[in-house]
Amino acid sequence: MGTRTSLVTVITLVCCTALLAQGREGRQGGRGAEVAQPPATDKVTPDIPGVVKAGTKIEIVASGLRGSDAGVGLPDGSFIATGNGGVLKIGTDGKVTTIVDDSEQAAGLAMDPKGRLIGAQYTKKVSVLYPKGSEETLTSSFDGKPYIRPNDLVVDKKGGVYFTDCYQIGAARSPDDLPQAVYYIKPDKKVIRVADDVRRPNGIVLSPDEKTLYVNDWDSPNLVSYDVQGDGSLKNRKNFGKFDVKQETDHGLVSGGDGLCIDGAGNTFSTTPAGVQVFNAQGEHLGNIEAPYDMPPQNCGFAGPGKAYLYVTGRGVVWRVRTLNAGVKNRGK
Repeated sequence: MGTRTSLVTVITLVCCTALLAQGREGRQGGRGAEVAQPPATDKVTPDIPGVVKAGTKIEIVASGLRGSDAGVGLPDGSFIATGNGGVLKIGTDGKVTTIVDDSEQAAGLAMDPKGRLIGAQYTKKVSVLYPKGSEETLTSSFDGKPYIRPNDLVVDKKGGVYFTDCYQIGAARSPDDLPQAVYYIKPDKKVIRVADDVRRPNGIVLSPDEKTLYVNDWDSPNLVSYDVQGDGSLKNRKNFGKFDVKQETDHGLVSGGDGLCIDGAGNTFSTTPAGVQVFNAQGEHLGNIEAPYDMPPQNCGFAGPGKAYLYVTGRGVVWRVRTLNAGVKNRGK
């Protein structure tokens, strides 16, 4: 009996240690980690002038998913996100349907002008995922080397695709790897590297007029911006906005900035450990919307009737908030 009891104790300790490690990884910003507890249903927003009214209800759209990420609004008001290993469509009636069974670990989604859904995939590529029959890989390498881990993307009105490529938190690095960077897939499918001066580029979005590209730097306190050139290249890097920093690393506090989206007035919304942090078009930090659970949200987009709702994904949950400005018209992200 003593031996059996000792064995049970050891197994229990090992299992508990593994669960604690998973919880720490989730809190460090690893995409796909599940929410620890069911989301609260009584949360409301603070007052963020020009963005959201005080006391606006945070609505739980879906929960209990196996992971949730990305965010694309469709013209009919429905919302597309990754979850359960594939791509999900959430209708205005709240019904959840699967439109892609296996997204190959897509973390970011965007819609191009042709109505094709494009994904940035952890399987080291960027691909067309939907509609069925249009699937194709747009890029899987640069200069003869595989990408690190494509993370997020946005498509311009010409059909060009900007995407970020970065390491998973805590991943081993090799001097032979490509640098963490931002790339642009031109409409003619040629790929160029447009920025490699962000420590860990993550969420990415274009301004409503597409003259500015914004990039979340997970590993610094900054939301970064660039001026977009006619050929898709970037110039004039700026530290556009400064985050509330709450993400602890071995080299200090960083933003933990993950997903990024924008409304029609040019306000940017970044998912971080402090919640959804909001900046105006001048880069002023306006306030934060806390997630209805105790782990960082992961991505966002605008959807619903008239694209009047900010939808937020992460930790197996999709939630939304009615905002004062709608999302950018005629754009999937």
